Order: sequence, then C-alpha cells, then structure tokens
Amino acid sequence: MKKTLPGIYILAVILFACNDSKKSTSEETESIPTIAFQLVNSFPHDTTAFTEGLLVHNNQLFESTGSPDELAETASVIGILDLNTGRLDKKVSLDKSKYFGEGIAILNDKVYQLTYKSQKGFVYDLKSFNKIKEFSYNNAEGWGLTTDGQALIMSDGTYNLTYLDPNSLSVIKTLPIRENGFAKEQLNELEYIKGFIYANIWQTNEIVKIDPSTGNVVAKLDLGSVANDARTRYPKSMETNGIAFDSTGNKVYVTGKMWPRVYQIEFKH
Repeated sequence: MKKTLPGIYILAVILFACNDSKKSTSEETESIPTIAFQLVNSFPHDTTAFTEGLLVHNNQLFESTGSPDELAETASVIGILDLNTGRLDKKVSLDKSKYFGEGIAILNDKVYQLTYKSQKGFVYDLKSFNKIKEFSYNNAEGWGLTTDGQALIMSDGTYNLTYLDPNSLSVIKTLPIRENGFAKEQLNELEYIKGFIYANIWQTNEIVKIDPSTGNVVAKLDLGSVANDARTRYPKSMETNGIAFDSTGNKVYVTGKMWPRVYQIEFKH
C-alpha cells in the first residue's frame, strides 16, 4: 500500500495540473477579441481565380492567382479586377510549367510578386508591367506579400514574417508571430491596415490582426459567414484567402480561392 499511494497521489496531481492547464489555455484564448464586422456589398469574382494576393492601389483592385496542377482551369497571373463584371484584366502571366504565382505588393511604382516553391520573385514596372528584374529568397516557400510603406513583408506558411528591403530585396529582419505566447503558423495572404498586419490563416476562415511592434496576435476576424455564402453560390469554392484595404475610401475587401464573389466588409469598432 505504501508503494501505491504515492503513485496515486502523483497521478492525481498530474491530472489536476493537466485540467488546470487546459483551463488556463482556454481562458488565454478567450482573451483575444473577435473583430465584429458587417457585410456592406458583394461583387462578381472569376471562379477560376485561385486567389493568392489581393490589394487596392489608386482605386483599382489588383489580384494575383496561382495554378495548381490538378486544377487545369487555373493560371498564375496578375491583373486588375473589374468589380462590375468579375473579369480580371490580365497584366502578367507566368509559365505554369515553371512557376506558381503567389502574393503581390505595390510599392514605389513597382509590383512585387512571389512564387510558391521556386524561391524566386519578380519585380514589374507598375505602368507598363514590364519585368524589371528577378530576385531570390532563402525561404523554402513564398506565400503572402504586403508593405508597410517602407519594407516588403512576406509570409511563407510558417509563423515567421520576413521583412525585405524593396531596393536590394535583402532581409531586414524576421518577425515571429505568436498567439497567447504560442507560434501562429500557416500565415498566408497579408494586408497592412492602419498600422497592423492582417493575415489569412491557411485552410481556415480566420484572419488574425498582428501588432508589428511585438509580433503578437491582438484580434481575430471570423469569415465563416461569407465563406458559407460563397460555397452556397459555388460549391467548388475553396479556402478563404485575400484581404485588401482601400485607404482612400476606407473599404475592406475579402475573397477566397475560386470564390464567386468578392465581399466588401466594414469593421465594427
């Protein structure tokens, strides 16, 4: 009996600690606020567009797309989206046999584009869309891209964001992203909005709001309702991906891969 009692006691302590740990984790998770929003409008979107990047520049909505081998109808392009028709005015097309297009950013009259697994990016002149140069990066993959007006900010599917100098395209710094102290992985398409970085989380309907001074997730946005609407309209709609901010009109647009609509939403403060 003397040998079994301590074991039982230790087991009880371990079970209590585990339960308490779960409770603490749950409480911490609940401490991150959810961003409430309302649906303002929706616009047509090409259901062959495998969205990888979305942004607004000079009152125009730019989109970049990828091209999975198993989806023959897709292409890796950059274009300007007509919100009246859903048609993408294509400006750049990548060779599908070589490259899978990913995120884009516009800075200093240049368009920057990442590719998925090629460790290569492209820079284009914003007016002509002529390619200016190519660049390489050490990240195993390229996913999302945005800018804070000074640096390019890149995601690669991990919990790290990489800041790049827009001129030399060398790494300035790496910012680890954490939620309640734990690494927040699968960061995908990015958008910089009023001093914060917003990131789609791959294969979810979640967008996280990140404080770039700390790397901490400070709020979340659940797009489940608009994702359900997209799938109701077009059953082949895939994961949420794409957030764009029109700073002039204070408008936010969201969409997803092969969604039939682009949704304009408004954050409730």
